[in-house]
Amino acid sequence: MSAAVSTEQIKELRAATGAGVMDCREALDKAGGDFEKAVVFLREKGLAKAAKRSDRETSEGIVELYSHGDGRVGVMVEVNCETDFVARSEAFRTFAHEIALQIAAAAPKWVSEDQIPEDVLEHKRQIARNDALEEGKPENIVDRIVEGRLEKFKDEACLLRQYYIRNDEQTVQELLSESIVAMGENITISRFERWEIGESLKE
Repeated sequence: MSAAVSTEQIKELRAATGAGVMDCREALDKAGGDFEKAVVFLREKGLAKAAKRSDRETSEGIVELYSHGDGRVGVMVEVNCETDFVARSEAFRTFAHEIALQIAAAAPKWVSEDQIPEDVLEHKRQIARNDALEEGKPENIVDRIVEGRLEKFKDEACLLRQYYIRNDEQTVQELLSESIVAMGENITISRFERWEIGESLKE
């Protein structure tokens, strides 16, 4: 172990990320004992590990129900994993609950950006273009502004691109990837519905 890394640091990193002892030790060594850099290293490593599991079938799981604000907001979300053993685990159920909380608080429209209908994207693109031109932006940078605003829309509307409500430096996709690594199985968020009292009257 590097002289810069203590057992206490490894324990602290484990508590913060859920990663194994060896992974935490490696991350701290590579980061020269810098806690934040070690977290980033583990997150990136987690994404790589999660990607390797992404083609595994997820036919087990849970439908999590959540009611918020004395019943003013209701959420139903289906979160899947590979085995019934993981589906029944406290860690998996906690993760599913956190996703339901995220949906209740941040009101995404889709799980991922590939679910956004093309006509919705085109409509948003046109609005962004018109706004940019009305603001007097130079024609040669309008396309860049439009794409920037479209990316911002995706960040707000897609669950996996949103920032996690408990950590504004981590996206839901990163939280998902960490959970995949921690539980050792592929995990997918298949679908969700969110209802809010009176929302049909606003449309």
